[in-house]
Amino acid sequence: MMSNKKFQTFFDCGFSKIRAGTFNADNDKDALCVESEFFIDRSNLESKIKKIIVSLEGMSDEYINSVNLMVDSPEILSIGISLSKKLDRAKLKEENIKFLVQEAKQQILKYYTNYNIVHIIVNNYKIDGIDYSSLPDEIECQFISLDILFICLPTDLILYYKSIFSKLNILIDQFICTSYAKSINYKNNLSLSGHVSFIDVGFNKTSIITYLNKKIIFIDVLPIGGNHITKDISKILEIDLDKSEIVKLNFDQNPETLNKQDSSSDILQKIIFARTEEILELCYRSIKSNLFLTDMVKMVLTGEGSRILDSKYKDKISFSNDIDFLDETLEDICQSGFKFISEPNKQEVVVVPKKSIKQGFFEKLFHLFR
Repeated sequence: MMSNKKFQTFFDCGFSKIRAGTFNADNDKDALCVESEFFIDRSNLESKIKKIIVSLEGMSDEYINSVNLMVDSPEILSIGISLSKKLDRAKLKEENIKFLVQEAKQQILKYYTNYNIVHIIVNNYKIDGIDYSSLPDEIECQFISLDILFICLPTDLILYYKSIFSKLNILIDQFICTSYAKSINYKNNLSLSGHVSFIDVGFNKTSIITYLNKKIIFIDVLPIGGNHITKDISKILEIDLDKSEIVKLNFDQNPETLNKQDSSSDILQKIIFARTEEILELCYRSIKSNLFLTDMVKMVLTGEGSRILDSKYKDKISFSNDIDFLDETLEDICQSGFKFISEPNKQEVVVVPKKSIKQGFFEKLFHLFR
């Protein structure tokens, strides 16, 4: 039975690789993780997912009938809304917050009909002119306003994955934005302060998640990623895309894979560094234009698309900002989803699927703050 399940399973469905981990709910060190090979053709995605499920079930000795699904998309939307309410010196209650969040949610659903809300984040509480990062206890309030950030995924993408897992008789408990969950996990593990941007370079997109100290303040997605570097290599060196991907991933280990003239290694580096510099510059412009910053921003690079670089190449990249390369593992990625579900997050409102049992109106929709 479901109540006897010992493991929680998390799938990260990227555009070029699938990763999955199953975690013991009572002991997060008891984890089993697997990943697919790199792929470009997504036509047989269902069989790749099924293969991973069979593998995890065999290792855990437990059937998988539900998963939490981590996904990203170049079409992801982040939408900020500010709403306020006058309370006439009444004591501030959670019901007041739920009312404002629900009102904002209805506006999103009304105007963005082709999107599903996957995360609702309360960034700031302004109570009688004073800012709070979390809801204070037992406070009287004349006027309150909330800054709320919604992260949304295209409805077509949601239905696409639901259809695939449904064919495998598996329910999706919750959708999670991969780059957002990873940024929370890595931020909590690093001692960083001030403005910090996590740059997640994927196959065909680059996500920018920016924090000021512990507060998320900005999300953007650029339609450019590691695949653009592969295409550049293919075009300039006149080799096919599969060979270009191999050359890209091994350029610092085995330049001879090109089987061309000696100058090919230098050309390859120039191609890779030029496109990387472009991605970083586009990220920095996005951050500056959205936050009106004039000073330096620390940027932490993650994602499959950034694996071709590491700290030893920082000096070869013409980019003025402070950048670090985070060498994330399969376990790091899967654990980001597990920690996102299991650990408290005071900023996030948790959307709960409606159930048949009778509950209050807002209780059907929310558990307020994990």
